[in-house]
Amino acid sequence: MNNIIKILGVDVNKITLDEATNKIKEFLNEDETKVVYTPNTEIIMETRKDQELKSILNEGNLVVPDGIGLVYASRIKKKPLPERVTGFDLSVKILEVANELGYSLYLLGGKEGVSEEAALKIKEKYPNIKIAGCHNGYFKGTHTGHIKHEEENKIINEINASGADILFVGFGAPKQEKWIKENKDSLNCKVIIGNGGTIDVLAGKVKRAPEIYQKLGLEWLYRLIKEPKRIKRQIVLPLFILIVLFSRDNVVE
Repeated sequence: MNNIIKILGVDVNKITLDEATNKIKEFLNEDETKVVYTPNTEIIMETRKDQELKSILNEGNLVVPDGIGLVYASRIKKKPLPERVTGFDLSVKILEVANELGYSLYLLGGKEGVSEEAALKIKEKYPNIKIAGCHNGYFKGTHTGHIKHEEENKIINEINASGADILFVGFGAPKQEKWIKENKDSLNCKVIIGNGGTIDVLAGKVKRAPEIYQKLGLEWLYRLIKEPKRIKRQIVLPLFILIVLFSRDNVVE
């Protein structure tokens, strides 16, 4: 059975959270750098006008369905994804694996001091993880339109010198995906994951939706209630479902 479903031209793994976690363990046992992307419905919709982003996602070694809309779309077209696998949940599983097996982690992203706060909280909960280093996302680099800038090169050298096995990149999409694409071949990490606001959540700066919202796939609604200005972004969700309903080839195996 094919373990890939193509949604609006983007390859997404048909995988559970536990299966994705096992895949991470496999990656950590290999020598070459593996990249994990975590697109939600909004990001998949963005690829309709950003072909570079689509190409980047399709080059990922593991692409998990972060958005509940992606799961609904797959079921509408009778090519079901087994479950939603959020970037945050997978990142927590990665922390558990790193704690169990003693891997090292570098945190890249967030405002000044946030990655350091996240690192402290991670170390409290997962004492066997080696924190290789931290850096905020406010530097001149690919994600800010400064490809191969000296600030970016310095950070890449720092990450490599730290010996980090795992790299969390939290710039938000599509900045983090484009940064990873540009720099992955220069990095020695075994696993790089673009995981959006995960560092902010781990630092305690942002709260996840209550569990009931998560279980019902309504985190988008919780965020909309908390931030009504997100309505312009969230309008892509019903549009996405309409596109799926009325087009034959937008969800294929």
